[in-house]
Amino acid sequence: GRKTFVDLVRRVAENVSIPFTVGGGINHVADVETLLDAGADKISINSAALRNPDLIDDIASRFGRQVCVTAIDARFDNGEWICYLNGGRVPTSRRLLEWAHEAQERGAGEILFTSMNHDGVKTGFACEALAELADNLEIPIIASGGAGNCEHFRDVFTIGKADAALAASIFHFNEVPIAQLKTYLKENNIIIRQ
Repeated sequence: GRKTFVDLVRRVAENVSIPFTVGGGINHVADVETLLDAGADKISINSAALRNPDLIDDIASRFGRQVCVTAIDARFDNGEWICYLNGGRVPTSRRLLEWAHEAQERGAGEILFTSMNHDGVKTGFACEALAELADNLEIPIIASGGAGNCEHFRDVFTIGKADAALAASIFHFNEVPIAQLKTYLKENNIIIRQ
């Protein structure tokens, strides 16, 4: 249950020296306080923010906007990007750009955008949508969904104008070793943290 999750966050905080973000099941400001106390640096809210946008305002005013990452799962349907709830399973009436802009205005410090069309297929990030977000927002954009090789990361930073990009399975299965990716990005004049 919840206690086990908080214990896990505490154990991670004790064992890693890099900042980390926690998401999943955060519905109230009290949840945020508990996770920050356990050692999380930032929290990520997705469905809870869509259902209750005031949650963004509440978290930002209480803890600072740098703590609040608003995650958005969207799918390109019939020529437009539609936001989804519940891990990308339930469509909403919200459009990606207008919801991301509202989240920024309410106090989100970052947008984590996952393209449901690209997630898991390893054919590259949704660079066009990412660039549109970057051009229209002032806060950092984190790209998610689509990473399959080093070139995809180069493209997400150059064409997609993302501030950060994440991947899961390619690292889990060592398809793209992190050290190799860092070297490749440096060779392509993309500034990365050491």
